[in-house]
Amino acid sequence: MLCAQSRALANVTAPGLQPAFVSACRYVDGRYGVVLLSMEGSVVREIPLSARGHDVAVDAQRGRAVAFSRRPGQFAVAFSTTSHAADPVVIEARASRAFAGHGVFSHDGRLLYATETDEQTNDGLLGIYDAGAGYKRIGEMPTHGIDPHEVIFLDDGQTLAVANGGLEMSGRVKLNIMSMEPSLVFIDVRSGDLKARHCLPQSLHQLSIRHIACDGSGRVWFGGQWEGGLLEAPELVGHASADTPLRLIETPAPMGSALRGYIGSVAVSPDKEVLAAAAPKAGRVLFVETSSGKVLSEVALADSCGVAGIAQHGFAISSGYGDLVQKAPFNVEGKRVQLDGIEFDNHMRRVG
Repeated sequence: MLCAQSRALANVTAPGLQPAFVSACRYVDGRYGVVLLSMEGSVVREIPLSARGHDVAVDAQRGRAVAFSRRPGQFAVAFSTTSHAADPVVIEARASRAFAGHGVFSHDGRLLYATETDEQTNDGLLGIYDAGAGYKRIGEMPTHGIDPHEVIFLDDGQTLAVANGGLEMSGRVKLNIMSMEPSLVFIDVRSGDLKARHCLPQSLHQLSIRHIACDGSGRVWFGGQWEGGLLEAPELVGHASADTPLRLIETPAPMGSALRGYIGSVAVSPDKEVLAAAAPKAGRVLFVETSSGKVLSEVALADSCGVAGIAQHGFAISSGYGDLVQKAPFNVEGKRVQLDGIEFDNHMRRVG
């Protein structure tokens, strides 16, 4: 059981505190925004959004971040994570392009890569933005698939991994569930050339690959969302690398149905030894050992989705009910704060 150690009675902006986490959110009055939180769960800063947000790309070294609107999104908002003085910068989607909810900064912080969809062809793209020039869009490259979602850099700083969900969409309507083809791709950022493209076997083609994180060995872990019948849901977590194919974890008892066919977020601990995979529809977060693929433990938390690594192999977990929990795989007593009036969205990131 988690230990509820404190409850925030009010969400007070506290500029004297240092931000540790950032997440998109919805307020109970229906407004949307982004909140920066201290390690203890106090609200450090709030940035309003005109519509629902999704993930936030963070350049922690330079103290800046970009929040992306939920797909198909028409805007992103860039802001400082260290200064209250700088005004947020609104980035509008290019005509016939839509943001797909995720992005990543280059290791040197010069460029921002955002997953996008060509609304006329459904092709997946990475939009390229110059972070030093007001986030001017300076180019794009293909993701070699459709329905791109999360994008990350590998540790070499030269390889991008992209989760292509494989769904053709009209707004939020899925058009090709029977013929979808998800993939995990590895792209050379210098040329845009495809280094590797891995697809699931035909029997698993309805497992949309959506969220990814890289461990210490260079393997990319993914969490999927099953678009078939719930009783037929396979395992939802797996891994691959540029040189090895996709492989799902093996569990003593099948977990796909129990997790409601849906992984909403994944993250790797700072020591790269543990993966957290959040299943918000089931109210569960799995902790998986990255060296073996073994499920170490899990935590129950209603509508839990945002996960971010903290010290060693611990994680912070956020929920749609305003919970912020700190938990390690074998730590029975977790720290928990609940923020009134805030419903966290799917993703949470470290900013420190």
